[in-house]
Amino acid sequence: MSRPDPVAWPGGSVDASRRYRLPVRVYYQDTDAGGVVFHAAYLAFLERARTEFLRSIGFDIGRLAAEGVLFALHRLEMEFLRPARLDDALEVTAGIGNLGRTSARFVQTVEWADGSVATRASLSLVCVSATRFRPMGIPEPLRAALESWTLAADAEAGPGGTPGARTDNGVESTG
Repeated sequence: MSRPDPVAWPGGSVDASRRYRLPVRVYYQDTDAGGVVFHAAYLAFLERARTEFLRSIGFDIGRLAAEGVLFALHRLEMEFLRPARLDDALEVTAGIGNLGRTSARFVQTVEWADGSVATRASLSLVCVSATRFRPMGIPEPLRAALESWTLAADAEAGPGGTPGARTDNGVESTG
């Protein structure tokens, strides 16, 4: 499996909790008639952050696909806490909640610079063969890279809240 030189999306960064962070601006195309981010737009933001996260650790999804490795969404849980609006500057995070032999659970947030969260998500992706669309083991080089990004249990930010996570009103939750 080839590993290209990592080239992160401009502005992408890693925070102290080992989460990849991607800045995103809300455009008109992302909103409904009321100027609020349409729920499906959050999925696009999350996908963009996961893709850039993988690129930043040396794995381009186009190259993975050419090598016969795809990831299929198996499960998605989202919690909408506070509406993002037209022209908001947001940060989309991506981290690994847990890693199985054939799957990875990403924990992600869409938040403002002050740490208040608009949306939390937990997404389970299954590694599948590009030719048969059957589950396969995550290739070892990718697996090793992802293992180093697995979040501690107390750092996860999936739906339902997490200790220390800020809620829609800025108050820390207790779990």
